[in-house]
Amino acid sequence: MKVILKENVDGLGYVGDLLTVADGYARNFLIPRSKAVLANPRNLKTFEHLKREASHQTKKELQGLEELGQKISKVALSFEVQTGKDDKLFGSVTSKDIAEQLVKEGIEIDRRKIQLAQPIKELGTFSIPVKLHRDLAPEFSVTVVKKGDEESSVEAQASSETSEAVSHEETSEGE
Repeated sequence: MKVILKENVDGLGYVGDLLTVADGYARNFLIPRSKAVLANPRNLKTFEHLKREASHQTKKELQGLEELGQKISKVALSFEVQTGKDDKLFGSVTSKDIAEQLVKEGIEIDRRKIQLAQPIKELGTFSIPVKLHRDLAPEFSVTVVKKGDEESSVEAQASSETSEAVSHEETSEGE
């Protein structure tokens, strides 16, 4: 049976798509739930008009989303997590954690748009895609580090800077 989708259906298609589906699927699921209509000449003509209008609106939305995508691709998040033996994480970094961190960076995104196959359960740097639109999925980096590693590296860097300053002062006093 040929149908026209009235809304996006995961795994099937997008609004305005003309598809051939099983008769039972159309009669028992798609049509009763107003997800699709029969593909007769009248409905085809109506949907062609709606599709043209929707394409103009989609272009405007896509421009705004491209700007957001560029902003997202410049973001680099870092998570400090507690680890146990053999650098195993206590817990994990989830899409919810990432979304909260993005809000702190000034980017508000629904956590379901963050394409994280599984929660991050190991240390390292990961490239995470965000599905803003079916044609637009920018990526940003997430670094997971052991809690205390950054602090010790910052302290080591600060102590090396102070020792350089002290040695510089001693050499200038000797002259």
